Amino acid sequence: MIARHLPPVDHARTFARKVLVSALGTLSSPHHPDRYLELVDPLLATSVTRARITHVDRNASGSVTFTVSPARPVRFEPGSHVPLSITVDGVRHTRTYSPAYAPGAVRDGSGPIVFTVGLHPDGIVSRHLYEHAQPGLVVELGEPAGDFVLPTPRSERLILIGGGSGITPVLSMLEGLAAEGHTGAVTFLYYARTPAHVPRREALDALAALPNVEVVVVYTRSGDGALQGRFDAAHLQAVAPWFAGTPVYVCGPAGLVSRVRDVYARDGAENLVHVEEFTPPTYTVDPDDATGTVSFASSGVVADNTGVTVLEHAENAGLTPEHGCRMGICHSCTAVRLSGCTRDVRTGELDSEPGTRIQICINAPVGDVAVDL
Repeated sequence: MIARHLPPVDHARTFARKVLVSALGTLSSPHHPDRYLELVDPLLATSVTRARITHVDRNASGSVTFTVSPARPVRFEPGSHVPLSITVDGVRHTRTYSPAYAPGAVRDGSGPIVFTVGLHPDGIVSRHLYEHAQPGLVVELGEPAGDFVLPTPRSERLILIGGGSGITPVLSMLEGLAAEGHTGAVTFLYYARTPAHVPRREALDALAALPNVEVVVVYTRSGDGALQGRFDAAHLQAVAPWFAGTPVYVCGPAGLVSRVRDVYARDGAENLVHVEEFTPPTYTVDPDDATGTVSFASSGVVADNTGVTVLEHAENAGLTPEHGCRMGICHSCTAVRLSGCTRDVRTGELDSEPGTRIQICINAPVGDVAVDL
């Protein structure tokens, strides 16, 4: 995939901010200037990017859509994701969410940003936002990241598939294509439980009116619509009979992603499937790996190796390392592996180079391992 370059930053504005922060740091020493600036307004923080919620929409069942106004520019590509942090019961939590398409944010980082967050039964952050998001609430935004973006040049034909809250990145892609005047054929296939569970309905209706775009919403628990039930090859054949050889971008539950991959695998075209998953990877513990101990050097804690990820070992031992997505996407849970070998639970790849920074949410210890936590 060819990376797209973001517009150049405003160097004058960046330089001015650095000068101001340096001066404030001198005046506020030994504390960081943010400690005092936050007393005036949390958005004045200089070490992080904060944003204030300005609008909330709960029209779709099981999700909340809210608009934030960042204190500084946040630029992203349609389809990418942004780490979002909030404090719940005194504990800071970070999760990654894909923002909706925003012309200003894509161009130069200006303007508001819209997020749609699906409610997950055991999700601390999603439940808090679903229940408590309101105008005035301040959240923290990290650096946009991810390679789930459209290629340059654009493909003449594209298929975008979303399920549940996985609608956001693929809808952002479609909105971006429309904004840039893309004329190639695009099929947008979205799966929701019922009509009441479809977020951003107005945006979907507007895009469906474009001559080169076909929007098909499929309900998995309702008899409405021309298609019903979960994704299968017949659905794809019905809405895009030309799908063979066409790139597909899919985001949604693991079952949806797996079924799309299976359809393309029958033709040996797995390389055309581009995926953004929002559920942690499932893996089987290898009993041969689950030996020895996991040592957390900075904490002085040693735990028996049970074969789960380093993050799970740390949490089971009572530690609270910072983490976000638990899927290897946001890179907020990295730590240095001092010694030993770990296995990437997604790929099975082994690595034992001492002093290597690893993502503890997707790496499981193989035998004795020491980590700087």
